[in-house]
Amino acid sequence: MFNLQPFLLLALKFEITIRQGSYPVLSVTSTWTELFHIFRRQVSENQMTKGKDISMRQLRYFVAAADAGQFSQAALKAHVSQSAITAAVLHLEQSMGVSLFDRLPHGVTLTAEGNKFAQHARHILDTLQDALSEPLFLGHAMQGTVRVGASYTVLGYFLPALLARFKRSYPQVEIDLIDMDRQSIEAALSNGDLDLGLAIVSNTPNLEGFAHHVLIRSRRQLWLASQHPLMAATSINLEDVAEHAYILATVDEGETSTLRYWDSRGLAPKVAFRTSSMEALRGLVGHGFGVTILSDMLYRAWSLEGKKIEIRPLVDVIPPMELGLIWLPDNRLSASAQAFRQFLIMACAS
Repeated sequence: MFNLQPFLLLALKFEITIRQGSYPVLSVTSTWTELFHIFRRQVSENQMTKGKDISMRQLRYFVAAADAGQFSQAALKAHVSQSAITAAVLHLEQSMGVSLFDRLPHGVTLTAEGNKFAQHARHILDTLQDALSEPLFLGHAMQGTVRVGASYTVLGYFLPALLARFKRSYPQVEIDLIDMDRQSIEAALSNGDLDLGLAIVSNTPNLEGFAHHVLIRSRRQLWLASQHPLMAATSINLEDVAEHAYILATVDEGETSTLRYWDSRGLAPKVAFRTSSMEALRGLVGHGFGVTILSDMLYRAWSLEGKKIEIRPLVDVIPPMELGLIWLPDNRLSASAQAFRQFLIMACAS
């Protein structure tokens, strides 16, 4: 049977690129006649190879596996059996003719092709979620300004894509975005200079006086060069890492949060370099000057110099990085600020 989902995606302004070809992007003003002609053309072209259709469920299971790093954990998160996750991933790999994951003794990591496909899959799922949850007419009519303070990590690795999605739903709402560290965000909220703050809340010793909502929990893993000796290990713990040079990220209180979980195990990293620059850190790791432990949200497979950076899970339970919203509970937020807060909560829950 022909899969209708690509046409639902078209009508929702999706662009899906898979090995079998690209679907065109349609505006929401496209007529049903246009959709019908595309549908008829695809049916006649396709007589799509049986078993090649890709479903939204398979995309959700694939993204869950990519986020969790283990099929078993993905199954728990998606409330399905592990075999359902495995079958979905295998179907995608067979449909595309590539391996999306490297299978390791203690989990899975995305291949280069998997990383690329994960970006497309998340975009598809995010856009569908937006279309189902946004107040289409009310959103476009809403006006106002939201004052938001965000830390370096949030600005660089989390917020841009979400801002673009928000602006599509609320084009007349302005986001006054300010780059601030966590302490400055908390002070500005207390003084009434900000409506909302976005920061690494797991770095906050105590959020007393603030309301907060954790938006994402990002797993921390070991980053290392392709030729690093630890690549040959079947399992890696903090004691193993302690024997090698370590690149310590200091941005967004990175040093404090890193040393906290090392100290809890009575260990210390062999710090070779400290840096507040993520690109410098990637270059140092990629060239083999040391390893580091950072969250998946920050991971990029290549340094600026084109050096491959590998990731490996750790046997030790390392606390995830938690990124969240903070605001004053007694502060009466404007309608636009409430809309932005609710949008972020809904977008990250999907």
